[in-house]
Amino acid sequence: MEALWQSGATVQAYDPVALEEAKRIYSSQAQLKLFDDKYEALQDVDALVICTEWQQFRVPDLEEMARRMRQKVIIDGRNVYSPKKLVSAGWEYMAIGRSPIKVN
Repeated sequence: MEALWQSGATVQAYDPVALEEAKRIYSSQAQLKLFDDKYEALQDVDALVICTEWQQFRVPDLEEMARRMRQKVIIDGRNVYSPKKLVSAGWEYMAIGRSPIKVN
């Protein structure tokens, strides 16, 4: 997050486990907006970055996500999602340690 802030980005975040700790550590950071709802955190964002593998993220409502996000872009740092499913649904999907997926 700090690298994103240094480049001028605003981070909107949801974490069902670390939310309170993030509030404690970063409460004065104007470029961080914390949310109690995973879909509210996606409102008007350019991309979703997955940094945890919590159960709440495993079965996403892709239609709801697409309605809220500016672009259908996911950077999956935990390899939570099926690359073929997302790419087939029109998402740009990047994952740590995985080759890019091409769907015909």
